[in-house]
Amino acid sequence: MQYTTFGRTTGLRVSEVALGAGTFGNRALPGTEPEEARRIVDRFADAGGTFIDAAESYQAGEAEEILGDVLTGRRDRFTLATKFAFGTGGEPGTLGVGNSRAKMRRAVEDSLRRLRTDRIDLLWVHLPDTVTPTDEIVRSLDDLTRQGKILHAGFSNFPAWRTARAAALAEVRGSTPLVGVQFEYSLVERTADREILPMAEALGLGGALWSPLGGGLLTGKYRTGSQGRLTDWAGFVLQKEDSGYKTAVVDAVLDVAAKTGLPAAQVAVAWVRAFAARAATPLVPVIGPRTLAQLDDYLAALDVRLDPEHYDRLDAVSRVPLGQPHQLIADSLPRVLGTDPARFRTPVHPVA
Repeated sequence: MQYTTFGRTTGLRVSEVALGAGTFGNRALPGTEPEEARRIVDRFADAGGTFIDAAESYQAGEAEEILGDVLTGRRDRFTLATKFAFGTGGEPGTLGVGNSRAKMRRAVEDSLRRLRTDRIDLLWVHLPDTVTPTDEIVRSLDDLTRQGKILHAGFSNFPAWRTARAAALAEVRGSTPLVGVQFEYSLVERTADREILPMAEALGLGGALWSPLGGGLLTGKYRTGSQGRLTDWAGFVLQKEDSGYKTAVVDAVLDVAAKTGLPAAQVAVAWVRAFAARAATPLVPVIGPRTLAQLDDYLAALDVRLDPEHYDRLDAVSRVPLGQPHQLIADSLPRVLGTDPARFRTPVHPVA
């Protein structure tokens, strides 16, 4: 396991992969029993993992409760992140969900209690509620940081323009800066290449990449009818093999797996890690095993190095059109730079 700071603007140290706790518990959906969750955390720690990612909504709060129990006595060995916005289920009404100052304060207090800790290392705003002003979110995060209840803050699943605005507001006011963004990224979901990744690289934000296996799609198991999130978490899976593009990507992953003798899951994770290594800002895949065996597969991928031929093939088949104005910019670079872009030593990408 290797380590990095989470972004270029903070000393927050994390392991090169994060352990997602979304499956811990059974309160809302079929998931991981507490003792198995403990074994998963133990194995992750033994492998050198230090970054754990949770949320108030995971298993209606049970995931945080399990983590609070599992981490008792060793809390300081981990960078602990959690998220708020969805509440913990039930019928919370409009005051029990969202991004408002009142909801954020209450969510942090509840998460601290469930996690049995005195601080949250990284608090994610899980999703924009579309009604809370960005200014209020930035001020509220700053308040919680000054109180010592959270140490760092980031945006999860936000449009790039909203994150950039929040980062600018925090900078000009001397408020707690955003240190990272969290978004879905895998070989079957690369639309972050258009706006989110260039923004993160320009602003020096860390990136937490959730669902690197596309909800299990990239393992190929759903082609044989195997159970998984597609069957057990109906309605929560964001990726299905419902387009020619996704079929081509899965075909390529399975073909590379056959040629290398590796499980398809390890090929897919190895590609994401190789992609992250080439980025201009630290990117950390968030793995979400439901069993110890699945965790072992993820960890085995840390030792996989794809041949350039296989990496390039997977990159090409999964690449998404950048659209406008990005394609126009790329096509016009030789003219506006006055030469071949390859001749510029400075990286040619959007800069702050």
